[in-house]
Amino acid sequence: MQLNDWYNKGMSVDDYIESMTIHKESLLHIYDHFQLPEKLSLDNQSLRVIVLTEDWCGDAMLNIPVLLRIAEKSDMPVRILLRDDNLELMDQYLTNGKSRSIPIFIFIDEDGKEVAKWGPRAEKIQEFVDNAREQLPSREATDFEEKQKEMYLFLTKSYRDNQDMWNAVYSSIKNTLV
Repeated sequence: MQLNDWYNKGMSVDDYIESMTIHKESLLHIYDHFQLPEKLSLDNQSLRVIVLTEDWCGDAMLNIPVLLRIAEKSDMPVRILLRDDNLELMDQYLTNGKSRSIPIFIFIDEDGKEVAKWGPRAEKIQEFVDNAREQLPSREATDFEEKQKEMYLFLTKSYRDNQDMWNAVYSSIKNTLV
């Protein structure tokens, strides 16, 4: 399939949000409170974006609302595909050539040609996650799973509440597009 076909297969943002069961409240919290820190101009690009995601993904919970604000300001239509139902496309956008990390944002032009790709994390967010992972005990430790769950809760709360993270995501996406 071509990217236009994938785009047409995607669901609307409203349908995706309505279907969410895990991170819906936090995604909407970020969406409701995030404002673009500056005027964004993507004039004459006529871009559309395909989002590969899953509701359980904390990175998607952080990144999608920021993308939606960018899309609103630049009249960029967004369509959403669930990663696990669309592995054929996902496998064309593996992180480091091996990981099905999400979200992935595929920006396409009017002809369906890829203009840019972004994801799964802004560089500053990746540093934050790497630092949190470095604090974990070894995988063999008896408390590894407990500490990993605590780390995920910490990351999720940080993503939801730290506006500096929202702005880091915005800057990263913007730099990809301009």
